[in-house]
Amino acid sequence: MTAPWKHVWITGASSGLGEYAARLLAQQGCQVSITARSDDKLQAIASEYPNIAVYPADVTDAARLKDIVSQMEQDHGPVDLAVFSAGAWFQSTIAELKVENVAKTFDVNVMGVVNALDAVLPQMLARGSGHVSWIASVAGYGGLPLSAAYSGSKSALITMAESMMPELKKSGIDISVINPGFVRTPMTDVNEFPMPFLMEPEDAAVKMVDGLKARKFEIAFPWQMVAILKFLNHLPYWAYFKLVKRLI
Repeated sequence: MTAPWKHVWITGASSGLGEYAARLLAQQGCQVSITARSDDKLQAIASEYPNIAVYPADVTDAARLKDIVSQMEQDHGPVDLAVFSAGAWFQSTIAELKVENVAKTFDVNVMGVVNALDAVLPQMLARGSGHVSWIASVAGYGGLPLSAAYSGSKSALITMAESMMPELKKSGIDISVINPGFVRTPMTDVNEFPMPFLMEPEDAAVKMVDGLKARKFEIAFPWQMVAILKFLNHLPYWAYFKLVKRLI
């Protein structure tokens, strides 16, 4: 099946959902530009596909992102789909709270998306077309125990997308917020707690790309985890806290 985009840019593409989305979109005929900090990992992925090009960068480096977007659009034409999937996650109790980990979480998860948007969105606005998307999480529906920084950053990404959606749509640009549950990635491999409804990255990438093709605003999976957490976050706080405290 051929994807509808000519040139796709994916950040956080050296592993996890970013990597598997890049592979899937390349298989479907897109020119894919991939970005992450690890040039070696990106090069290994690109060596398998003639239509994947490498543009290494750290998403916290706003100037570098602008430079690589300018270069990739010179090399391959306008980016018509951008997928921002770089992420950071540090589990900790309140007693183990580290300021640097909280700062890193928000710098990568939130400002990384803002920096990438700043690099690619002006060109899309000038053309009056394009599609931007980023990976938030079902953990952003509400605060989950042991995940204050992560849940907070992902909640910020969801509400940021909600805020931008009407204005972007009016400008001819699609926007999607991607809310996965647990997906088997290097980030989740370190988790020492049960991960219900754990998905393989290949399957999650298919869900993600199918949702992008349908131009859905929210792309959320697996449905079981989505349903449970959306239900919990419609409860009054006394009921919500009574249930989630069982997770610690």
